[in-house]
Amino acid sequence: MVVAAAARPQTAEALSKRASMLRDSLQRSQGNTDGMVTILGSFDHRLSALEAAMRPTQVRTHAIRMAHENIDKTIKAADGILSQFDLARRAEAAVLKGPHEDLESYLEAVDLLKGIVRFFSTNKNFKSSEGVLNHVNNLLAKSALKIEEEFRQLMTTYSKPIEPDRLFDCLPKSLRPTKDDPDAEPGNAGHSEHPSKSLETAVYRTPTLIPPRILPLMNDIAQQLIQAGNQQSCYKIYRDTRGSALESSLRKLGVEKLSKEDVQKMQWEALEAKIGNWIHFMRIAVKLLLAGERKICDQIFDGVNFNKDQCFAELTANSVVTLLSFGDAVAKSKRSPEKLFVLLDMYEVMHELQPEIEVIFEGKSCSEMREASLGLAKRLAQTAQETFADFEEAVEKDASKTIVNDGTVHPLTSYVINYVKFLFDYQSTLKLLFQEFETGSETESQLAVVTMRIMQALQNNLDGKSKQYRDPALTYLFLMNNIHYMVRSVRRSEAKDILGDDWIQRHRRIVQQNANQYKRVAWAKILQTLSIQGAGSTGSSDLSSSGVSRAMIKERFKSFNMQFEELHAKQSQWIVPDQELRESLRLAVAEVLLPAYRSFVKRFSNLVENGKNPHKYVRYSPEMVEQLLGEFFEGQQWGEQKR
Repeated sequence: MVVAAAARPQTAEALSKRASMLRDSLQRSQGNTDGMVTILGSFDHRLSALEAAMRPTQVRTHAIRMAHENIDKTIKAADGILSQFDLARRAEAAVLKGPHEDLESYLEAVDLLKGIVRFFSTNKNFKSSEGVLNHVNNLLAKSALKIEEEFRQLMTTYSKPIEPDRLFDCLPKSLRPTKDDPDAEPGNAGHSEHPSKSLETAVYRTPTLIPPRILPLMNDIAQQLIQAGNQQSCYKIYRDTRGSALESSLRKLGVEKLSKEDVQKMQWEALEAKIGNWIHFMRIAVKLLLAGERKICDQIFDGVNFNKDQCFAELTANSVVTLLSFGDAVAKSKRSPEKLFVLLDMYEVMHELQPEIEVIFEGKSCSEMREASLGLAKRLAQTAQETFADFEEAVEKDASKTIVNDGTVHPLTSYVINYVKFLFDYQSTLKLLFQEFETGSETESQLAVVTMRIMQALQNNLDGKSKQYRDPALTYLFLMNNIHYMVRSVRRSEAKDILGDDWIQRHRRIVQQNANQYKRVAWAKILQTLSIQGAGSTGSSDLSSSGVSRAMIKERFKSFNMQFEELHAKQSQWIVPDQELRESLRLAVAEVLLPAYRSFVKRFSNLVENGKNPHKYVRYSPEMVEQLLGEFFEGQQWGEQKR
């Protein structure tokens, strides 16, 4: 207990000490804090004073920096302006020199001037802007005139007419003029009369009208002209130079502008040759010249704000009118049968070229050209169809005085048949022609109808001509020959498929009917002479075992001789031109005549052989009659006949 009491006073004393030390420490810390606050306050005051002292210096430094930046900008702007002046001086030298020696450099100089205009137009606050712009614009105006003159010179230089030989080299071989014919005129190709079938895969090479290396430069010049506002000059220069070159090329080829009156006055041979050349010229004009013109027009004005279709239409107008006017004159001239095939040729070439004409003359501005071409094709088709009708009527009403005395094939028959055969060379063309008028029936059946009508018209005319013969036998021989010629020709041509087997069989029967009629009319009387039926007894004592008198037999032999000689004299001059038909007819006659004559001679020759001059009566043996029958229908004169 004593220990505990003694310990408590010591602890209190220690605590008191520690409290006293802590108080002293706090007092010192407060003093330090007050001192620091005093120091910091003093520093803040000095810093504010320093900042106030530095502010003028900072303002001056910022101003200096801004001034430097403005100086840099001014120097750069001055450099830009000076560079524009330098470009202007260089461009001016090139422009004043002109484009002829170095067109590309000249066009670059023009572009530089345009750049200078743009520069000063956007920097009009420069004092010198207005003066520079005026000077550069004057230079551009001069450059436009020089460019226009260069365009005119280039177009003139490269717009020469093309020689025909160059054009012929671009044609398919089948359409080129015959090289080994020194008299061949341009356009007279060494090809068949109806070459379209061989032209389906023909290759045409578009001629080079302007060298390809020149076209990009012309395109650049055209761009410059249009941009300079010289569209009308560009338009006129191109139209006039290219139009003149095209017309000259066609003239060199042989194209003429002929009116309806000119065509009407021509002899047929001359007109036919002109039409043949025109067909050739049309292919050359469309596939080579006009196609070539369209190609270079598209290239020169590619990307140019320019009505190139209108320009192309105007430059080709005269040439197209010249070409189409001849076709139009032929279509409107007086119709005649021989014109049908050239009309079909002309229609065919127009139909062949129409798709290319549609492409070459595309666009609204060229619509007149397309319509003119299509209109000509329709007029040719209309005239051809009217010529068909004329021909049919002409065949039926043919009143030619030509009489074939030998009963052979009449010239009208061979003419009409050849005409029809030619028609079948044009089947594809006729199909197109019939489609032009949309008759609603199959084109093949239309062709059959037309052909049958022509054949019937011919038959009707032949019937009329056959009545001109006084000898009925010759009437039937004439009809037999002519109908047989028709049948044989049809069987050997494409007409067989159109007219059909029924037509052939029907007309073969007509041939046979006329042959039978000939045989009946020509030989009935002489066969009656060889018949003893109805002769009866004359009451004479000079009778044969058959009861027929010798006098009557003599008379019969004399009558046979006279009739046979007369028949031989006439009918050996008649003609059956077809060998097979001729042999058939002779055989038919022999089959009825020879048995009757042999029988008559065998039965009655003994009645005259014992009398005076037996050869006066039995003048011909059966063998001799057979031999003489072999001379019938050969067209021999009496003096030529062999005994």
